[in-house]
This record gives sequence, C-alpha cells and structure tokens, in this order.
Amino acid sequence: MSDWRDDTRSTLRRLVLEAEPEAVEEVKWRKPTNPDGVPTFSRSGLICTLETYKDKVKVTFAKGASLPDPAGLFNASLDAGTRRAIDLREGEVVDPVAFVELVRSAVALNAS
Repeated sequence: MSDWRDDTRSTLRRLVLEAEPEAVEEVKWRKPTNPDGVPTFSRSGLICTLETYKDKVKVTFAKGASLPDPAGLFNASLDAGTRRAIDLREGEVVDPVAFVELVRSAVALNAS
C-alpha cells in the first residue's frame, strides 16, 4: 500500500530526472535493516541520494555545501562539511522549480 513517503519519493525522483534526464539512477547500500536500499542519482559524480525514514524523506546532495540555495531548500545537515539535505515530512512539499535548479547546479558542479 502506497503512503505519503512513496508519493514524496516519486515526486523527487521525477524532478531529478526532469532536471537531468541523463542522470544514472542506482540503488546502493542494501542491508537487512533497509532491504530496498538507497536510490542514488549520478552524472559525472554523485548528485544526490533519496532515503526514506519513518517520519521523513531525506534527499541529500553530495556537494550541497557548495551549491547556491537561494530558495532555502536545505534544512538538514547544515553543519556538514560537504553535504546538505532536505528533509520532507508528511504534508510538506518541495518547491519544484527551486529543486530542479538545485539539481542542475549539482550537475554543473560535478562537470566543472
């Protein structure tokens, strides 16, 4: 049965692929406590990962600390040296235009 986390993951996946149609999607880090693993998106390096928790969906940008975030989407891992994340809880949605721009910035940074 689908729940809000499935819907959120589907939306984020669609936006990543809209922003970068040539992104490579893989599932990594399968383990007994997370048999579905973690979806990852790459293009000339890791763009982001998409993790599901009981209370949130977390999209982590590998080089998020180096990305412009004029819309203020990043709300997690703000003290991390390299990465930044967006936590979405039930009922929350990401600004699709700002998210697509963030993904495009991550791809451009990987290519530079």
